[in-house]
Amino acid sequence: MDIPTYTPATAPVPEGVSVIERASTPQDLGPKLNRTAADVVRFLLQQGEMVTATQSLSDEMIELFAADVGAEIRLVNPGEEQEVELQKVLDLDDDEDLDYESLPHRAPVITVMGHVDHGKTKLLDQIRNANVVAGEAGGITQHIGAYQVVKDGKPLTFIDTPGHEAFTAMRARGADSTDIVVLVVAADDGVMPQTLEAIQHARAAEVPIVVAVNKIDRENADPNRVLQQLSEHDLVPEAWGGDTIVCEISALQNIGIDELLENLTVVAELEDLRADPEGRARGTVLEAHLDMGRGPVATILVQRGTLRVGDPLVAGPAWGRVRALITDKGEQVKEAGPSTPVEVLGLSDVAQAGDDFVVAPDERKAKAVAETRERWHREASRARDASVMSHGARLEDIFAQIQAGEQAVLNLIVKADVQGSLEAVTESLRKLERPEVKIGFVLRGVGGITESDIQLAATSSATIIGFNVRPGRSARDLAQAEDVEIRTYEIIYKLLEDIEAAMVGMLEPEFEEVVTGEAEVREVFRVPRVGAVAGCMVQNGTITRGSKVRFLREGTIIWKGEISSLRRFKEDVREVQSGFECGIGLSDFQDLKPGDVIETYDLREIPRS
Repeated sequence: MDIPTYTPATAPVPEGVSVIERASTPQDLGPKLNRTAADVVRFLLQQGEMVTATQSLSDEMIELFAADVGAEIRLVNPGEEQEVELQKVLDLDDDEDLDYESLPHRAPVITVMGHVDHGKTKLLDQIRNANVVAGEAGGITQHIGAYQVVKDGKPLTFIDTPGHEAFTAMRARGADSTDIVVLVVAADDGVMPQTLEAIQHARAAEVPIVVAVNKIDRENADPNRVLQQLSEHDLVPEAWGGDTIVCEISALQNIGIDELLENLTVVAELEDLRADPEGRARGTVLEAHLDMGRGPVATILVQRGTLRVGDPLVAGPAWGRVRALITDKGEQVKEAGPSTPVEVLGLSDVAQAGDDFVVAPDERKAKAVAETRERWHREASRARDASVMSHGARLEDIFAQIQAGEQAVLNLIVKADVQGSLEAVTESLRKLERPEVKIGFVLRGVGGITESDIQLAATSSATIIGFNVRPGRSARDLAQAEDVEIRTYEIIYKLLEDIEAAMVGMLEPEFEEVVTGEAEVREVFRVPRVGAVAGCMVQNGTITRGSKVRFLREGTIIWKGEISSLRRFKEDVREVQSGFECGIGLSDFQDLKPGDVIETYDLREIPRS
């Protein structure tokens, strides 16, 4: 089956060229070429083609008639005419005679890249004085984070990319959106596979590279070995006669950070980065996710023009009027100029990470373009997975099919917290396919695991994979009733190891998480010298002091730890049963809000089959 491909109609349309949609009827075609439908039917009849005024025409018929009347045409996919019109408007913006030297300077966009666990996020921690690493599962960045800081009165925009090999596409997006790359290399580890990949991405984007040799405070640190390895890949330090700026830093000890920022400011000045803040905003979507309280949220980077609240926006298959713009510090702003990263609220759907966004002339055009794109994305996805899913099985049945010598198809429903993670998980799982085991994706989506996901898994014999998301209690109960398997993960390499082990039949004993209790936060109390205490109602099971705990907000895990204190009224208690109120203190988590869910669990070893 041919898979339909979607190519945005972004190429400029020359003056005098008519845009015609494929499969147009004579009624559609005639007026666009200053003819009637009867003229089209008559001409095709003379060519031996019997058609009616409402019959769809082939590309050849349309081109024959256009040639006969001496018209130049450009054929586009059905529904794409609106996109061409949008592009014409944008091209008019581009045609403005702008003197680059007269444009105002903009902040440099600096992407921090490197191998996993080499200290990229810790470096940004020091730069922006915020503890991001503590919130990352296993200390591994699994999203693109975008931040803006000010150094000596000059703004600098930073993008933090993941280092794990599964997030190649996200690193490529970071490099494509950037002006300068900071390559972080650990002094005690040296150049690693993702380091080399980051260098390739930066060179492909043709941007300057500044090397930050991190962890120089470690006992086994050897910066000279790192410089030697970098030289072998044509990154020769200035101290060795090359042109690569190298800064030795310790993100943990806050050593060399100021020197690194000063060098980045100098490189930005040499690059002479400018942008036009006027006109319709354009840029790229760095990340996107579904927030149950706020709806679809996209992290975008404005590259040209100024984005304002109320603008009609189209980003890939998503569109909407901008309802709010939120900075990385959580502040709402009315507008965002070039090189500014912001979260956008108000889109109709979760945007595709890596898509370009643009402000449309009006909502009608934005909606028409987005709906066309969405339809092509959906058809391409359906065609790709249809043949695979028809004879699919759940993960627990795969081993039996392999042993029986059959080609097994593993049906999966994949849910993730953000679009970039979903993309990385999907592509990584595709790479696990082998001749005897294929993977069919019944559904891929952003957001928590819902009851509709369970029902779909039950009817399609699919296993549900949750990455940084959890099912609610009702979804969990339905899964148990329908015998649907849900596997949740927070670190991507554990997910891939588990699925691969199951696919090759290397099934070893595992620990099963048994949820023992669930409490909803009703009120938050601030106690001097103690901090935040959650006033809760136990909804299900038993809450026990010292239990392992997950803190859930709208189905997404935002913290894991232990219960440090448990009280009924003013007395310390060991446990609280379902239906009773209690006060819960968490070991080192203070960001409590009413409506959050505290979920306790135990680990039980079970044999795998």
